[in-house]
Amino acid sequence: MQMNQGMKPLTAKELEYVADSMSNEDLLIKQLAATASETKNQVIKDSCLNILHTQEKHYQTLLGSLQQHMNLAPQQPAAN
Repeated sequence: MQMNQGMKPLTAKELEYVADSMSNEDLLIKQLAATASETKNQVIKDSCLNILHTQEKHYQTLLGSLQQHMNLAPQQPAAN
């Protein structure tokens, strides 16, 4: 059975939300990595790295969702 059976294509607005979320996750990952590399406090470093791994999972989940919907997307842009 296919995972996308019964799924509808994402709307343009939904795609914008996913893209914005991915951008936000990416920025947070970069900020956490920078903070972890700069701090000398091991508790802060460990916390940043733990949160960073969580954000990477979120990013991958969003990416996976987009990939599942790729074959549902129209091949031609909708006419306005």
